[in-house]
Amino acid sequence: MTFDLAHLRDRLDLETTGEGVFTGKNLALDYSRVFGGQILAQTIMALQKIAEGKELKSFTQHFPREGDVTLPMEYRTTVHQAGRTFATAGVRAVQGERLVSLASASLHRPEPGIERSDPAPEAGSPRDAVPLDLPMVPWEIRVVGDTDLTRRDVRPARYRFWTRVPEPLPDDPWLHRALLAHATDLTVIGTALLPVEGLSQEDAGIAFHSAVTSHTMWFHQGFRLDGWLLVDQAAPVMSAGRAFGGGHVWTADGRLVASFAQESMVRPVAPVTG
Repeated sequence: MTFDLAHLRDRLDLETTGEGVFTGKNLALDYSRVFGGQILAQTIMALQKIAEGKELKSFTQHFPREGDVTLPMEYRTTVHQAGRTFATAGVRAVQGERLVSLASASLHRPEPGIERSDPAPEAGSPRDAVPLDLPMVPWEIRVVGDTDLTRRDVRPARYRFWTRVPEPLPDDPWLHRALLAHATDLTVIGTALLPVEGLSQEDAGIAFHSAVTSHTMWFHQGFRLDGWLLVDQAAPVMSAGRAFGGGHVWTADGRLVASFAQESMVRPVAPVTG
């Protein structure tokens, strides 16, 4: 289920197939469902094509249905309102007439203002963190501490990791946002399961079924993913067959550059009776 950065970047190069309509290829995966991080990233790249000089401030994406990896994904954009500094837009991801995802986005032309943020959490140096091969993220991941999302012992629902693309990326803030969005889709469910004794994300499809139902991101200021970023996430609640979590993203010099939140379905597999 692995792929390289060049393959992912190729999938972010959307083709214009109509007025406000863009089509993207899917990641080459060995299962039938389209990875949600890909849809997040492609949605951002579709928004870039209608931004007219503004930057992506925030977006919320819902996933009512899973996508079919054998079919291309079409992104139908709508500009709901556009002013001098702010705009609101929508993106529908469809395969044929089947709705896979629905996003609402806020765009903003950067302007001067008050600058401050809370201090970054203590996380040491990326050099001291533990390298991790995360198959869906084809660049460096280094986990802070000894938290392992595959273990089934009880831990607090907090997970922190450093991440960096170890090669220069273009000076395109939309690309950096898209790649970060792709990476934030993957580990929130596993974080939510850390306090649950006897379960981990390794039990997906065996002890429980899971799927992301919505994902929201806020981009506070510019950043580069070819420099180290700290992702600090927590998942404070699981209830009613759902998990909720999210986190903040910091630069190595302590700037808070993005935040995200995710809700997902986590449905226990019914035991076989009779």
